[in-house]
Amino acid sequence: MMSFFHNPHRFMAGSKWFAWGFTALGIVVILIGVYLGLFVVPPDAVQGDSARIMFVHVPAMWLCLFAYAFMVGASLISIVWRHALADVAAKSAAPIGAGVTALGLATGSIWGYPTWGTWWEWGDARLVSVLVLFFIYLGYMAIWQAMETPQKAARAAAILCLAGAVNLPIIHFSVEWFATLHQVSMKASDEFKYPMYVVALGYLALFGGLTLLNMRAEIMNTRAEMLAQRRQVTTG
Repeated sequence: MMSFFHNPHRFMAGSKWFAWGFTALGIVVILIGVYLGLFVVPPDAVQGDSARIMFVHVPAMWLCLFAYAFMVGASLISIVWRHALADVAAKSAAPIGAGVTALGLATGSIWGYPTWGTWWEWGDARLVSVLVLFFIYLGYMAIWQAMETPQKAARAAAILCLAGAVNLPIIHFSVEWFATLHQVSMKASDEFKYPMYVVALGYLALFGGLTLLNMRAEIMNTRAEMLAQRRQVTTG
């Protein structure tokens, strides 16, 4: 498996159908889960229909943490083993992680207003720590755009990613360590949990497919740039 990802040519040859397959599968599974959550599951006994947003919000929060953990693993592999595609994998996952984090923050605010009576609470450690995660994602992507060379950008971005990993346990344990508006644990019946798990699986498949598609695009862009440089050398 590692040798497959270590060789860009082999990766490009074998990843195309996986990329599109996971993307299509993710979309279908998400639609099924959302349909179950919106039209099959009865209203929550306490929050009513407003609780249905959890079928989008909770899986989004799970995925934003998973995506960053994936980036941390890829960055560690890049620094320790100098893996050829590790930086590409982390870079490709970053915009997806940022997007799903923004989705989690937005849906959380929408859900929080009828539940807590406010769109945002700066004193809530969970909200603030997730916002910090969103800015880490943005900072990671900004490094790739700002550095002079891809090699320097990859190194600096990997270091930032590893440093930002300290925020993951803060997000996870924030409801236990600090006074927050969030519940310590989600109290949901099985009929609410199952559609949520379905959406979460769809998110995961979509994340895998989009990450592979981004990796393929990144490799093709790199090849195009190298080819353009060679042409300049030969014609110059």
